[in-house]
Amino acid sequence: MHILFLTDNFPPEVNAPASRTHEHCRQWVRQGHSVTVITCAPNYPTGRVYDGWRNKVWQVGEFDGIRVIRVWSYITANEGFARRVLDYLSYMVTATLASLFVRRVDVVVATSPQFFTAVAGWLVGSIKRVPWVFELRDLWPESIKAVGAMKESLAIRLLERLELFLYRRSARIVSVTESFRRKLGERGIDTSKIDVITNGVDVARFSPRPKDAVLESALGLQDCFVAGYVGTHGMAHALETLLEAAQRLAAVPEGRHIRIVLLGDGARKAALKAQAAEMGLSNVVFIDSVGKDEVARYWSLLDLSIIHLRRTELFTTVIPSKLFECMGMGLPVLHGVKGESAEIVERDGVGIPFEPEDSKQLASLLLSLSTEPQTLASMRTRCLLAAGHYDREALAKRMLQILERLASRPA
Repeated sequence: MHILFLTDNFPPEVNAPASRTHEHCRQWVRQGHSVTVITCAPNYPTGRVYDGWRNKVWQVGEFDGIRVIRVWSYITANEGFARRVLDYLSYMVTATLASLFVRRVDVVVATSPQFFTAVAGWLVGSIKRVPWVFELRDLWPESIKAVGAMKESLAIRLLERLELFLYRRSARIVSVTESFRRKLGERGIDTSKIDVITNGVDVARFSPRPKDAVLESALGLQDCFVAGYVGTHGMAHALETLLEAAQRLAAVPEGRHIRIVLLGDGARKAALKAQAAEMGLSNVVFIDSVGKDEVARYWSLLDLSIIHLRRTELFTTVIPSKLFECMGMGLPVLHGVKGESAEIVERDGVGIPFEPEDSKQLASLLLSLSTEPQTLASMRTRCLLAAGHYDREALAKRMLQILERLASRPA
């Protein structure tokens, strides 16, 4: 079987869509299938092409047995709705054109968050007369409204009509959460065509390890209790809450041994650094994004992880993928996201949920857990037990079975 996968995020980018796509496609190749990925020049999340890469019309290479075609797109920072839409539209057009030169395709997969990639998937599937699968990672454009990037308008309503059209025209929808399937059902989409395959963890890459002494020394984290956020610093993440918690910790003697690390990049990174400087926070450490092979070294520095999103109804339906990496690393979680993901945290006993955007509660939990090694040890054990239920290899095989059934059907 030849699988054509459309995504605008792929390694060396290290965000959740890039990791999921790479790890799934790598497993499908190991199962004996051919996989072609059409993506663009790596640029996420800064909106700048990575060093050593060029934004060319056509680049072909191979990565872990996957044929990778990179096409030109309009690349811009994650700032300004119009520019971002132009970015998405340009990839949609060039990916569709590039797909015409990929022969003997059996099934097409197109992944969100933004669904202009799904538009390309529908077009390519229609042209090639093969089934196409909508991998649903985000309820876009609802997420645009949730973070305040755009208000209710004619444009939003048109995007929502396009969204429903794509759900209906896809051969299957693969959702990353049960909540997404329920939401689509409430909007009239046939839930029998929706499969749920959550994000997961590559347990070979993310596993317990001692603290990296070299990094610990370089960052001045010796003899500290270290909590950290690893991921995109965007509008959706409300990381100002972590800065406010750090300020509360610095104000009490028993909190001065606690450090908060923020690793990653994004549209809000510069503003967060400026705010931390204005607040005089010496207990916050900012680290720029690192390569995928280096991420686990930085996870190792943490005594516990902080996962956080803005307090909004939409985010009760999401499951941040970093939750599963924390499980693999045996890293307890303070989970500032309500809904389905918080239920996983409580059910599996891998951490403690807290109210999103509540810096007082976050600071209080950090203070108490920093003096409770036995509680943390118990959570670490539960993390490792839970990680086995979210093994990326097993999840990739489940999705492959869906694709195989579709490819076996007559056009």
